[in-house]
Amino acid sequence: MTELRHDWSLDEVVKLYEQPFNDLLFQAHSVHRENFDPNAVQMSTLLSIKTGGCPEDCAYCPQSIRYHTGVEVEELMSVAQVRDAALAAKEAGATRFCLGAAYRGPKDQQVEQIGEMIREVRSLGLETCATVGLLSGPQAVMLADAGLDYYNHNLDTSRDYYSEIITTRSYDERLETIQNARDAGLEICSGGILGMGEGVPDRLDMLRELANLSP
Repeated sequence: MTELRHDWSLDEVVKLYEQPFNDLLFQAHSVHRENFDPNAVQMSTLLSIKTGGCPEDCAYCPQSIRYHTGVEVEELMSVAQVRDAALAAKEAGATRFCLGAAYRGPKDQQVEQIGEMIREVRSLGLETCATVGLLSGPQAVMLADAGLDYYNHNLDTSRDYYSEIITTRSYDERLETIQNARDAGLEICSGGILGMGEGVPDRLDMLRELANLSP
C-alpha cells in the first residue's frame, strides 16, 4: 500500500510532473488499483438547486450577478422538486446525487432546507454530495447530521494566482470551509480549474496544497 503523505514539498511535486508521461501514468494506475476497484465507474448526477444571482466575482462562473451571461436567477428549489429529480437520476443509473447552489455562503435557514433535501435523497438509497459555498462549522455539522456524505469545495488555483480570478473571498476562507466540513465528518471533493491564465508553477502549487490537506 502506498504511504499516504501530507508533507509534500514543491520540489517533489515538480519532479513528479517532469517524469515521462507513461511512467507517471503507470504510477497513477498502480496507486488507484491499490485503493479502488480498477474498473468501476460511479455514476453521479448534479442538480442546481439554486441558480444565478451569486454576489461573488469568480471570473470563470456564469452564475455571478456581476456578469451578463444570460443565466436566469432561480430561487431555491422545493424538497419535492429535488426528490423527483433524484428519483429520475436513480432510475437512470446514478448512485450519487449532488446538490449545487449559487451562494457565497448559505444562511442557517437555507442550510436547514438543504438538509431536508439531503434526507429525502438519502431515503432513496443514493449517496449525497453538496456544494453550496462557504460553510461555518455549525453549518457543516447541520449538513452532516442530515446525512450528507461528501462536500465539494474547490481551491480553484494556487494561492499566488488566486487574486487574479477571485477578490470576494480569500484563499484561507476556502481552506477554512474544507476544514469545517472535515471536522464535521464529511468526505471532501476538492480540486481546481486549469486554463485560466495560470502558469505551470501555479498548477503544481495547487496540487501541493491539495495533497497536503490532512486528512
